Amino acid sequence: MPYQADKNEKEILEFWEKNKTFEKSVNERPEDNPYVFYDGPPFATGLPHYGHIVASLMKDVVPRYWTMQGHRVERKWGWDCHGLPIENIVEKELDLHGRQEIVDYGVDKFNSACHKTVLKYAEEWKKTINRMGRWVDMENDYKTMDIEYMESVWWVFKQLWDKDLVYEGKKAMHICPRCVTPLSNFEVTQGYKDIKDISVTAKFKLNKDFDGIDGSVHALAWTTTPWTLPGNALLAVNPDITYVIAKFFVRQDEKGEPVYENYLLAKEIFANWNSSRKDYPEVTNYWPPFNLEGLTNEQEKELMTTPYKLAEMKGKDLVGTKYEPLFPYFAKTKNAFHIVSGDFVTTEEGTGVVHIAPAFGEDDYQVGLEEGTELIQHVKMDGTFAEEVTDFAGKKVKPKENPQEADIEIIKWLAGNNKIFSKKKYLHSYPHCWRCDTPLLNYATNSWFVRVSEIRDKLVKNNEKNTRWVPSHIKEKRFGTWLENARDWAVSRNRFWGAPLPAWKSEDGDVICVGSVKELEELIGKPVKDLHKHVVDKLVINKDGKKYHRVAEVLDCWFESGSMPYGQMHYPFENKEKFEKGFPAEFIAEGQDQTRGWFYTLHVLATALTMGEERSIPTGKMVPAFSNVIVNGIVLAEDGKKMSKRLQNYPDPMKVLETYGADAMRFYLVTSPVMHAEGLNFSESGVREVYNKVVNTLWNVLSFYEMFAKESKQPKKKSDNVLDKWIMARLNQLVKETTDRMNNYELAYASRPIQDFISDLSQWYVRRSRDRFKGDNEADKQFALATLHDVLLTLSKVMAPFTPFVSEKIYQSVKQYGSGDYKESVHLEMWPQKQKKVDEKILDEMEKTRKAVELGMSLRKEVGIRVRQPLATCAVSGVKNIKDYEQLISEELNVKEVVSSGNKKWDSREDGEIKVSMDVNITEDLKEEGLARELIRAINQMRKEQKLTINDSGTVVWDSKDKIVESVFDKHREEIAKSTRSEDIKKGKGGVEVELPGAKVALKVQKN
Repeated sequence: MPYQADKNEKEILEFWEKNKTFEKSVNERPEDNPYVFYDGPPFATGLPHYGHIVASLMKDVVPRYWTMQGHRVERKWGWDCHGLPIENIVEKELDLHGRQEIVDYGVDKFNSACHKTVLKYAEEWKKTINRMGRWVDMENDYKTMDIEYMESVWWVFKQLWDKDLVYEGKKAMHICPRCVTPLSNFEVTQGYKDIKDISVTAKFKLNKDFDGIDGSVHALAWTTTPWTLPGNALLAVNPDITYVIAKFFVRQDEKGEPVYENYLLAKEIFANWNSSRKDYPEVTNYWPPFNLEGLTNEQEKELMTTPYKLAEMKGKDLVGTKYEPLFPYFAKTKNAFHIVSGDFVTTEEGTGVVHIAPAFGEDDYQVGLEEGTELIQHVKMDGTFAEEVTDFAGKKVKPKENPQEADIEIIKWLAGNNKIFSKKKYLHSYPHCWRCDTPLLNYATNSWFVRVSEIRDKLVKNNEKNTRWVPSHIKEKRFGTWLENARDWAVSRNRFWGAPLPAWKSEDGDVICVGSVKELEELIGKPVKDLHKHVVDKLVINKDGKKYHRVAEVLDCWFESGSMPYGQMHYPFENKEKFEKGFPAEFIAEGQDQTRGWFYTLHVLATALTMGEERSIPTGKMVPAFSNVIVNGIVLAEDGKKMSKRLQNYPDPMKVLETYGADAMRFYLVTSPVMHAEGLNFSESGVREVYNKVVNTLWNVLSFYEMFAKESKQPKKKSDNVLDKWIMARLNQLVKETTDRMNNYELAYASRPIQDFISDLSQWYVRRSRDRFKGDNEADKQFALATLHDVLLTLSKVMAPFTPFVSEKIYQSVKQYGSGDYKESVHLEMWPQKQKKVDEKILDEMEKTRKAVELGMSLRKEVGIRVRQPLATCAVSGVKNIKDYEQLISEELNVKEVVSSGNKKWDSREDGEIKVSMDVNITEDLKEEGLARELIRAINQMRKEQKLTINDSGTVVWDSKDKIVESVFDKHREEIAKSTRSEDIKKGKGGVEVELPGAKVALKVQKN
């Protein structure tokens, strides 16, 4: 019967729960031998998917392995509770739109609603995690919203404050207008999308007369964000670039006379424009139709395609030139509306003149600071135009539903006021909020920062020296490169549901940073039971005659995630000795996206807390938060597309578990490329294949063993049988390879050899040993039983971290038939000890033997002779100790004799040093012997169809007109009877007609 995965696995789950097996696996290991593992907490606001299953699998396999290596591996589950994901859900549920509506509704009521929503799907998570066999303590979980956790987060922030690694400042950074809060730079990188925008080249009228040039001159500046143009304050040119003033034809007046305008742009851009014009230039889409009557074709072409260069100058000669504001709204801005020098200006795209809006963009902001230009913030934090921008006030500058809407309105205004030179669609990569998918704005705003750039070298060094990454290339490339370019981390958010930033500020700007509940209680003179915003915002500190009010922001939820090692243990307020003994963690695992998320924040905070002489954690040296990290890839739908609930392009995880079992899914995933940061196109057929080739195949081996296990007696000496010695060598090889790979955290490479071993065990060892188990040679039978017992027992331990259910089943069965000290569960066992030396010689010889068999089978197929048809002789060369393997080759190829050299006329096959030759001449005796094999197969098939067991004897009735059949039954009666468990074989009428090679027979099997 096939392995009943769902039934068996649920029975094992009950067994574990009843016997508290997980708890025992932790408590039975010594406290002074810890192996610390950090679990990155998920949100419980959505259901677990394959990405979570992959991460959970890694977090189960590794702790199980190190537990079997004798370590005490505590596994504490955690929940991510704060941040925008929760807020966004609650906003929808309460029908609130934006920050102000939340304030009007009441921050206390809003936070209360967030609190209730946090663990919405907690039970579904517990069900899935339990069903897939992951062991983790979900009862004593930590939550980032608990006061103990939040207090540790405050402690971390205070340590950075005391190290002067925290400051409040104004910088240009990306904000989400919908969430009305800034994002950290690593959050921004997670949301880039290719979108189509409208780029525009605007005309800025210069307030300067140029020698020899009639009329005014307009500088041409190009931008991909037209909505920033009302906030223009400066224009930038490169001092070393050559610029030209050129005379362009723009239209004809009412009399048909040509009208020209003078434009300033980089000489290189001007030259490229001229050389690239084929037909009439589409300089602007807003020109009126032209009256070109009376002009020759040459005159028309000259007029339409040839601007005239009037002057040439270096960019440095233009610095200081004033110009008229493009829009009238901020015309009185101080130190604005003049040309400045900028080394960042290039001629790769645009015009060589750059539009500067200091409130929008990091380079722009720095230029504005250097020039002392008053900041023009024509857009508010909610992404709408300010009241001063009278033509567009209140409109969204980058609405999610139509990102081009505001740009189109701006372009229309420019065209109507003759301030546009050209426009065109522009495809570029644009950042979106990774939580709500709203287009971000680069916006100069206040925030609290961690001075990451100041400790950048330490971050790089700490990673290089102290952390192992799997796969290794992420260490230097993706993560290492990110560290080398790390910028200051904006850690404050203008939100509500989060750990409040623990800073109180007086009117004169003095700041008190609070690092614990006790410290806050001493400062305010009363107990504090909750640290959330709606509570601590009401707490005023009176000190030295000044009142201190808490600053409004909450901490970035990534700061909380990075504080997880300390928060989960309420360090340093509790568990101080235990935490310090186990820090840094031995192991963590998450997806590739966390190289700029959780991995990064863990690393930044741990480095900051352990660097320098006055370390916040007494580690003795600078250390990271984790010593080993596995980075998994993304699980995609089978067609390579992103998994989508709407498209229903992937199978329900729970249904897959019910159909094929958790072991099959676990092994499918753990052996896949997703274990080393590569993508996996999830295939249910792949899980089914693992079920068949690994789980069910192994179950069949166990079932075969159990048929004979009651007859087993422990031999007093080791077996000399070459099959026994070979399978034990293969087992030792497996233990060594799996151990070495697991020690290096290479899960896919550690688990893949298991499938090959099971294949060898089933298709070679058991198949070739069947007659030994059924035969009369009692000594050899006991050797086979003892060998298979030891193999299954050891294999159950090796497989236990990867396939915990079937491993438990095998262990519980096998230990009934053996002697020795067995544990209650395989998961309480120690890991098998690898032998110092694997018998490579026997492995090599058996590999060559199997190659010889493969060549012989190929030869049989080519000449059209069935395997059941015996042949006289086979010659094999290339196998050194051929005598040890003659019987295997003889039985497998069904030949009477195996020799080292054969007749040159025989058919042959060779592969490298192995050569097989075969005498394919079939005598009458050989033909009859072959028919006997065919009859045995046919009779046993009938027994199977009648559901006769190995213990049921029967009677065979046969009838045939072919004399050769009668001869076969006469000469081979004893062999047929024994091989089919038949007490009697007789000739008679009736039965099912069976086609044999060259003969027909009617057969009937009767149960005795």
